[in-house]
Amino acid sequence: MSASLGAALNACRRAALVWVLSLAMVATLGAGARAAETEPLVVETDSGSHAFDVELAVTPSERGRGLMYRQSMADDAGMLFDFGVDDEATMWMQNTYIPLDMIFITADGTVHRIARDTTPFSTEIISSKGPVRAVLELNAGKAAEIGLKRGDTVRHRMFGNDG
Repeated sequence: MSASLGAALNACRRAALVWVLSLAMVATLGAGARAAETEPLVVETDSGSHAFDVELAVTPSERGRGLMYRQSMADDAGMLFDFGVDDEATMWMQNTYIPLDMIFITADGTVHRIARDTTPFSTEIISSKGPVRAVLELNAGKAAEIGLKRGDTVRHRMFGNDG
């Protein structure tokens, strides 16, 4: 192979590598931009109304990723997983650094079950133990802090009770 042909091939390889790395960076930036979009959600308990800004996990990919790899989350933040229909939901904490409270919610916004202080990185299955439409993940201890219990109400446009 001639030196000029070898140099041309190396230049093509470098250009391809730059293109692939640029594409990966754009995809990562896009994921970060999506993660920053939040919606208001209110949890009503006997102690009052508690406002949160939640990210939505609606697509299978978003639900699969959830809060994995996050190192922290704001005190008034969370993630709301929308399963679209009432069914038994199962969650886990694989690759999740933050201990969480998982609130399982029926289609009308009623709290069905609370899994408190889940263990980071655990692959143990956490079940809704009944049909639910959504799961709200908050920082561990938040459910106890606001006095959340089964039967309380979560208000969000998803449940049609935000107005």
